Amino acid sequence: MVDSPDAAPAVIPAAGSTPLNVELNALNTIPEGERRGRPATLFWPWFGANVSVLGLSYGSFLLGFGVSFWQATIVGLLGIVVSFLLCGFVSLAGKRGSAPTMVLSRAAFGIDGNRLSALLSWVLTVGWETILVATAVLSTGEVFRLLGWGGGTVTEVVALVVVVVLVIAAGVYGFDLIMRLQVWITVITGILTIVYFVLVLPHIDLRAVAALPAGDAAAVIGGFVFMMTGFGLGWVNAAADYSRYLPRRSSGPGIVFWTTFGGALAPAVLLLFGVLLAGSSQKLNAAVGAYSVGGLATIAPSWFLIPFLIVAVLGLIGGAALDIYSSGLALLSIGLRMPRYAAALVDGVVMTIGAVYIVFFAPSFFGAFENFLITLGVPIAAWAGVMLADILLRRRDYSETDLYEARGRYGRVNWLAIALVVGGTAIGWGLVALSGVGWTGYLLGAAKKSWGGANLGVLAALVIGFVGTLLNARRVRRQERHG
Repeated sequence: MVDSPDAAPAVIPAAGSTPLNVELNALNTIPEGERRGRPATLFWPWFGANVSVLGLSYGSFLLGFGVSFWQATIVGLLGIVVSFLLCGFVSLAGKRGSAPTMVLSRAAFGIDGNRLSALLSWVLTVGWETILVATAVLSTGEVFRLLGWGGGTVTEVVALVVVVVLVIAAGVYGFDLIMRLQVWITVITGILTIVYFVLVLPHIDLRAVAALPAGDAAAVIGGFVFMMTGFGLGWVNAAADYSRYLPRRSSGPGIVFWTTFGGALAPAVLLLFGVLLAGSSQKLNAAVGAYSVGGLATIAPSWFLIPFLIVAVLGLIGGAALDIYSSGLALLSIGLRMPRYAAALVDGVVMTIGAVYIVFFAPSFFGAFENFLITLGVPIAAWAGVMLADILLRRRDYSETDLYEARGRYGRVNWLAIALVVGGTAIGWGLVALSGVGWTGYLLGAAKKSWGGANLGVLAALVIGFVGTLLNARRVRRQERHG
């Protein structure tokens, strides 16, 4: 097993054909005999991880920017599709190198320089695990309260234990279990979500929705960026982790399409319905802000509350399972020497501590959620810009040996790439103004109040990373001449 950035890739025995075997592959490239599937198989993990009814909550979150129904619909759909398209492009690297995303990015950042990328990726994925687990626990407590079964601290503690155990189990067993789990999650949550749509349809008030006032340019841009960071941009650092098992002959356009389509389909439908519901009721808006997914249960018939809870928790577990798998790989990429499944256990502990804070101590779910998305969205956007430009510039597959050798063609540290991420982050944080985070927005000056919520820093960081890397195209050409 390859857990060291300076070790040569090892051939790992196949994990087996059943999901009960713990996956042994870690940072190594996947041997040819284990590469299988077609690009279309990428639909299942991406759809299953994003079919969560949390997508309905984004309707309320997006209207919180002060935009109209049509503005919310347009920027919401654009944010979802564009952000998952970025995931599709990064997934191409998985086919070209058959290694995890945080190994493939060594080509852009250098073998040791990439530790910064891995640390950033680890913080982001663990953060998402924490948000999803906390949302599942809050939803359980709210549903139990609506049923008159308590819903207090004891209920939330029990729910926390159950959800954490399921998520960690998926992370420990690895790829095969996650892929099969996502198929079942897709089917179950898809059916029950449609039932929920039908049951709450009478709550939609089209007059109230049509009367929503339009927002200004800052509100529209802020909503667009929020949707990008809440969906595909939160996955871009892990996108190649699932395409790496595909054969090298797999269609590149097919990989981009199925990743984008699988990731964006459910959120697009859920967002549209969520905007209609949130625009129809201020009371529902407030409930979603307090309980996230749990707030959506307040308009469901009492007999459907348990099925609603099932679909909510399953969808959230599906997303958290992919996150804990990728966060374990990122932790190993930092340089920690331990088996992949042990890294998943470490992540599970951190995830649990974070979830406890959000559920039992954070004053506002949405406040903590928005600050998390934008704060980490800026540096990950800068990283994504570097990575996307690097992928665009390459004409050949990655050198498997050199991805693990500091003396190889990719070098030890690419200081320009690091400077682009650090500089892009510094500029980006200066162009966002987060509630309760006083040190942000330092570049906005007098425009901080009017433009601070536009989250321009995320877009600026993405452009800085992308353009800066394109301008250094000779580095990639020099690497490929050595092949």
